Amino acid sequence: MAENKTNIRFTILITLVATIGGFLFGYDSGVINGTVDGLQAAFNSDSAGTGFNVASMLLGCAFGAFIAGQLADLMGRRSVLLVASVFFTISAWGSGVAGSSGEFVFFRLLGGLAIGAASILAPAYISEVSPAKYRGMLSSIQQISILLGIFCSFLSNWLIARIAGGSMETFAFGFTAWRWMFWVGMLPAVVFFFMLLLIPESPRFLVASGKKEKAIKVLTKLMGDAALSKYDEISASLSKDHHRPSFRDVLGRFGFRPIVWVGIGLAFFQQFVGINVIFYYGAVLWQSAGFSEDQSLLTNVIGAVVSIGGCVVTLLTIEHIGRKKILLIGSLGMFIAMVLIAVVFSRSGHDESGKLLLTGMEAPIALAGANLFLFFFNFSWGPVTWVLLGEMFPNQIRGSGLAVSGFVQWVSNFGITITFPIMLAGIGLGASFSIYAAFALLSFFFVKKWAHETKGIELEDMPG
Repeated sequence: MAENKTNIRFTILITLVATIGGFLFGYDSGVINGTVDGLQAAFNSDSAGTGFNVASMLLGCAFGAFIAGQLADLMGRRSVLLVASVFFTISAWGSGVAGSSGEFVFFRLLGGLAIGAASILAPAYISEVSPAKYRGMLSSIQQISILLGIFCSFLSNWLIARIAGGSMETFAFGFTAWRWMFWVGMLPAVVFFFMLLLIPESPRFLVASGKKEKAIKVLTKLMGDAALSKYDEISASLSKDHHRPSFRDVLGRFGFRPIVWVGIGLAFFQQFVGINVIFYYGAVLWQSAGFSEDQSLLTNVIGAVVSIGGCVVTLLTIEHIGRKKILLIGSLGMFIAMVLIAVVFSRSGHDESGKLLLTGMEAPIALAGANLFLFFFNFSWGPVTWVLLGEMFPNQIRGSGLAVSGFVQWVSNFGITITFPIMLAGIGLGASFSIYAAFALLSFFFVKKWAHETKGIELEDMPG
C-alpha cells in the first residue's frame, strides 16, 4: 500500500475523531465509580439494588453492540456513531436529573446503547481506514482514549466531591455533587457529534454497499495512487455472489464460524479477569479496605494514570511484539497481580463492625497489586482485544462478527459487575479476587491454543 505523509496525517486525524467515542465510553463507564454512595442515598437502594443501578448501563451496552454491528452494515460506521453521540448527550443529562431508580436506569440504558455502539464501531472504523503496518498502533489509541475518559471521570469526580465536601453534598445551583459528575459528560458528547461530521465514511463499507465512486474518493484521500487497486482487493474479498454483509454470514456448523468463537472467547476473558470490578467499584473497594472517600477517589486517579502508561507501552510495541505475545504476557502478569491482592485480602483482619482492616504493609501491597494488575491489563487485554476484534474478521463478516463478540463482552461485563457486591458481602474480597485470578490464568491457555497473530496482515487477507 503506497502512502505519503499527507495520507498518514489524514488517517491519524480521522482516527482521533473516532476515538472520541472511546473517550465517552471510558467517561460514562468510569463516572459511576464516584456516584455509588450518592445513588444509594438518593434512591434508598440496598446492595443488590445499587448493583443493578451500576450495572444497568451494561445491558444497554450489550444490546447496543449487537444492533450497532448490524446497523453499521446497513447505514455505515459513521452514521451509527452520529446517533450514538446524540444518545451520549441525552444520557449524561438524564442520569443527572433522575429522581428515581427507574428514571436513572432508563437514561443509563440509553447511554449503554451509545457505549455499546462506540465500543465496536470505533475499532472497526479505525481498522478499516488504517494501513496494515500502522493498524495495531492506531487501533491502540482507542484504548488510550477509553482510559483518558476513565481518568477524566475519576479526576472530575474527585474534584467535584472535594470542592463540595462529598459526593452527597451540594455542589452548585442547589444540585448535589454526584449529579454534576454525570453532567460533565455532556461536553465531550456534543464535541463528538460535530467532529463526526468532518470525517468520511469507512471505505470498506462503501465498497460493500456498491458505492464505488465514493469509495474510491475516500481511498484516494487515504492512500493516493493505490486507491484503485485497493478497491479491487476489497471487492474481491467480499462474498462471491456480492450480497451485502448480513448476520447469516457469521453462522457455521457449531452455531458460528470458528473465527467468531475466537472473538467470543476474547470478549469473555477480557471481562472475567475482573477489570471492571476495579473500575466500577474502585471507590467502594478501597473504602472497604479502610481508605476514606477522598483517598479512594484519589487512588482511582492514580490507577487511571498507571493504566494509560500501560497502554502507551502497547502503542509503542504492538507492531514489533505482535498481538498474541502481548496477550500471553498480560495474562501471566494479571494472574500474579490478582494472586497478590487475593492473598493480602484473605489474610487481613476486621474491626468490631466487621469492616476490613488492613494493617502495616497490607494496604500498600494491595494497592501495588491493583496497580500492577491495571498496568498488565492495559498493556495487553485492554487494547489488544479491541485491536483484534476490529481486524481479525474478514470484510464480509466484520460488522456481524463484532456484533456477536461485543454482545458477549458486555453481557460478561454485566455479570461480573452485578455479582461483585453480592460476592463482597458473601465470600469476601480474598475469595472474589482468587476467582478472577483463575480466569486470568485460563485466558493464557485460551490465547496460546486459539488466537492467531494478525500483525501486518491486510484486512482483505484475514482468514475466516
